[in-house]
Amino acid sequence: MDYQKLAADILKNVGGKENINTAWHCATRVRFKLNDEKKANTRDIENLNGVITVVQSAGQYQVVIGNSVGQVFDQIAEQAGLENKNDAITEDTGKKENLINRFIAFISGTFTPFLGAMAGAGILKGLLALFVALNWLTTTSGAYQIWYAAGDALFNFLPIFLAFTAAKRLKVNQFVAVALAAALVYPAMVTVATKSLTLHFFGIPVIPTTYTSSVIPILLAVWVLSYLQPVLDKIFPDAVRNIFTPLFSLMIMVPLTLIVVGPIGSGISNILAEAVSGLYNFAPIIAGIVMGAFWQVFVIFGVHWTFVPVMMNNIAKMGYDPLLPILSAAVLSQAGAALGIFLKTKDKKQKALAGSGVVTGIFGITEPIIYGLTLKMKRPFICAVISGGIGGAIIGLFQAHASSFTLPSLLALPTYLGKGFDGVLIGITVAFFLAATLTYFFGFSKETTTIEEKEDNKIIAPVDGIIIPLKTVHDEVFSSEAMGKGIAIVPDKGNLKAPVNGTISAVYPTGHAIGLISDQGAEILLHIGIDTVKLNGKNFETLVKKEQHVSVGENLVSFDLEKIKSAGYDPTVMMIITNSKDYEVITTTETAAKSNWLLELKQK
Repeated sequence: MDYQKLAADILKNVGGKENINTAWHCATRVRFKLNDEKKANTRDIENLNGVITVVQSAGQYQVVIGNSVGQVFDQIAEQAGLENKNDAITEDTGKKENLINRFIAFISGTFTPFLGAMAGAGILKGLLALFVALNWLTTTSGAYQIWYAAGDALFNFLPIFLAFTAAKRLKVNQFVAVALAAALVYPAMVTVATKSLTLHFFGIPVIPTTYTSSVIPILLAVWVLSYLQPVLDKIFPDAVRNIFTPLFSLMIMVPLTLIVVGPIGSGISNILAEAVSGLYNFAPIIAGIVMGAFWQVFVIFGVHWTFVPVMMNNIAKMGYDPLLPILSAAVLSQAGAALGIFLKTKDKKQKALAGSGVVTGIFGITEPIIYGLTLKMKRPFICAVISGGIGGAIIGLFQAHASSFTLPSLLALPTYLGKGFDGVLIGITVAFFLAATLTYFFGFSKETTTIEEKEDNKIIAPVDGIIIPLKTVHDEVFSSEAMGKGIAIVPDKGNLKAPVNGTISAVYPTGHAIGLISDQGAEILLHIGIDTVKLNGKNFETLVKKEQHVSVGENLVSFDLEKIKSAGYDPTVMMIITNSKDYEVITTTETAAKSNWLLELKQK
């Protein structure tokens, strides 16, 4: 894939760099906050080679790329001159979105930059628990302690990481925010909290609270800082602002957080943890059904980010999270649906995407499956939803827990060791194979199967009319088959349609000819009339453009059949397979109006 070209095409079609307010990327998507989404050419972006789809959700314009998103985003950041390659921000337009979209965008932008590192660290902690259970390591060994430090450090000092990314999102001095977070997890302050000692700040008692691994307190603190910093910037002149604003920010925010903001955040954390625990304990099977079935629906609408701080907060407050194992059933069900598609489909492009989707899906990346396959085909998505709900119900029944945060996937299994682990194994196995089975037998409608058979090796008529052998055409270039084998049709109507699913490779300015490449690789030339190039586009209207992806039966060119005849031109339409040397070309003898196909191609 040419990442540089793809990035340039995306940049052009989102309205150029001047239309970008914010840009960043997650595991599969380039996420934009555009100044004006109406300026983006969504259909053109979706037709780009390398783009799976475009999602407009939660105030974000999301271009789904898949596993190559990092390389594509690097090129976008470089070509657009964005600030950096992780979270690039340009000027703020001052446009206010609704509160929910702003909150989701904030949470997404805060957690996304280090989500991969956090997932890796979580898996490492899970593997260490597995190694100890198998007696491969002891908790007192040097290897265990070093690896445990590597896995636990990010979670122990989580407020520092959150402060850095949250400050970036809220446009606050990042290093002041990090210093504030570091004060909360400073060893002396941690000791005071663990021993339940009470400090006094000028007579005001400081409630002893431990902030290591916490989420909500630091997010609230940085949010308050985002209001204090502009006030201090206005108070101090330019000559001393760079020193005095950080100075007074720390002098005010550290005690304010320890006395007021932190305890409020900790109280919210406790309430959330108790609420989730209470609801889960009350009806774990229902929780499993709902989260297992609808988690990928939440992903589609972008609201899944609201659960991330909740799940991390559960681990910080309770030492475990009951939701993450259930989500693995939802993820594995999509991978199972991809396997069902892979086994059933005859479409080479679908089969390739489904095959890679199975692999990426079991490792937690489902967007290429959802947007490239299951959601487009509808039935496989429903099969995955049903299977995820059943798998989630099983996991909920066993009341499984995750000991550390990581992306739900097969790799996360070590973090589910302990209570209910057998239920996790049963649940994800059921979700995966049930989704594959349901998709194989019920995921394909009759219409879909028929279209796939046509796509596989048959090319339908581009116009209604009477078929004639190509050798009888009154043009030696075509009749000699010098350009390739094919067929000709004397048209009844002036409407040229796509004979295959494919991409437009050439659009002639005069409108009398179209080139396209089928999704299976056949190179097709559609030529309307003989010597009609001399009409210089008169009586022709081109309805597509180069690089556009078209579906079978989609209108390509409208032409005035009677006027072309009146002007003295032969209107016969030629359909040539210009790379016919790669195929055995079989032609039909029926009229185009009655035949399901005109040409059948068999790979040599």
